[in-house]
Amino acid sequence: MDKILNIISTIPLFNGLPEDQLVAIRKIALEKEFNKGEIIFSEGDEGNGFFVIAEGRVKVFKLSTEGKEQILHIFGSGQPFGEVPVFAGQKFPANAQAIEKTRVLFFLRVSIVNLISANPSLALNMLAVMSTKLRQFAVQIENLSLKEMPARLAFYLLRHADEQNQGNVVILKISKGQLASTLGTIPETLSRMFAKLSGKNLISVDGKIITLLDRRGLEELAEYKKISSRDF
Repeated sequence: MDKILNIISTIPLFNGLPEDQLVAIRKIALEKEFNKGEIIFSEGDEGNGFFVIAEGRVKVFKLSTEGKEQILHIFGSGQPFGEVPVFAGQKFPANAQAIEKTRVLFFLRVSIVNLISANPSLALNMLAVMSTKLRQFAVQIENLSLKEMPARLAFYLLRHADEQNQGNVVILKISKGQLASTLGTIPETLSRMFAKLSGKNLISVDGKIITLLDRRGLEELAEYKKISSRDF
């Protein structure tokens, strides 16, 4: 099995597909590399294909007319992005930028649509992935619109503690500035919120390592409910 085929076989989007379908996907996958800070696509670009991250991380974001950045998603290895406008035949509604050196697999719209037509099981996998992302996006909108900053931060820490599966420890994999943008605030306010949660003995902060000292207290603050696969 060549290197790219091996990567494809480990991507959740292609879970459970037989080897002949994985080989077919390999044939239409184009490998691309982006340096840290390089724009992958911009809002308004034609959605002529979608991407799956092989290595690295990508942020998807929008800019206000004043130039303020709101991060919508940060994606890592194995995750697809940019697929929804491709299948809807629309332009990309946001920007995507590599936040570290990143390697992606790119799938042209026409190629993947033809492949899906011949392999309905691939369509089911893609629907499952898109449904999960839609649910996560709905939660993010709820947090930004209805919750105060301390609750947003508490929710973020709880969710990532569950995703990282390291008990009550969260390792921040993005900068404080990127986290502030994700939570819809500015770095100075974020720093005050970290200090506030620390002062209440809810968390302790050691650089990028956050320890949840009082999970129940954080859950009450965030009105947090752990999301399971049954919610998607």
